[in-house]
Amino acid sequence: MKTNVLFVCLGNICRSPTAEAVFRSKATAAGIIDQLLIDSCGTGGYHSGESPDPRAQQAGKLQGYDLSSIKARKVAMSDFEKFDFILAMDKQNYSNLIAMSDRQYHHKIKLFLDYAEGCAEKEVPDPYYGGDDGFGHVIDLIEQASKGLIADIINKAQAK
Repeated sequence: MKTNVLFVCLGNICRSPTAEAVFRSKATAAGIIDQLLIDSCGTGGYHSGESPDPRAQQAGKLQGYDLSSIKARKVAMSDFEKFDFILAMDKQNYSNLIAMSDRQYHHKIKLFLDYAEGCAEKEVPDPYYGGDDGFGHVIDLIEQASKGLIADIINKAQAK
């Protein structure tokens, strides 16, 4: 049985596709990729069908992550039933997900950085309007949270 993980930001061109690529790489390294379905989307459909921001792709490439095959999409109502983890990059997108979903799915929706043990930040900042260094910082945060999420998934699988 697969565990389905969905990463969510606003437009699905910076943070959530970066999280998808980083988490996919970390899950592969942990040997659990075959147990997962990993995807990303945005609460807004502003960039549907587009590739990730070139700055996000470049920052990812510098760290060994490939975002090139990811295409932006808007969250679908079926995602709330399909995914076990629906991980928002920030509080605004978390609130948007709660508002658009049925109450029965609210337990699946969390802030992604809740899995980043010891991290003072609670939200992955949107690097879109900032400088290139913001994209590297996003990767650092996502790597921390990915480590915690993988540990949680492994622990839950072992408990079954």
